[in-house]
Amino acid sequence: MGRVKVNLTLDADVAETARALGLNMSRLAETAIADASKVERNRLWREQNRAAIEAYTKEVAEDGLPLTRFRSF
Repeated sequence: MGRVKVNLTLDADVAETARALGLNMSRLAETAIADASKVERNRLWREQNRAAIEAYTKEVAEDGLPLTRFRSF
């Protein structure tokens, strides 16, 4: 996928420090946004699947892990 230009507003001191250190602010912002997106996507998935997760957790607590009898360790 290609790259797009976006407007981003930063604290002046933060931007000045990053420039002074030679940091690539675009790449840093991209990485931070990608990481935050992943965290939020995972949070939403857990929220949307909470009932199934709780049901499976209850089942394992009551009946143990499926296929346990076939484990060789």
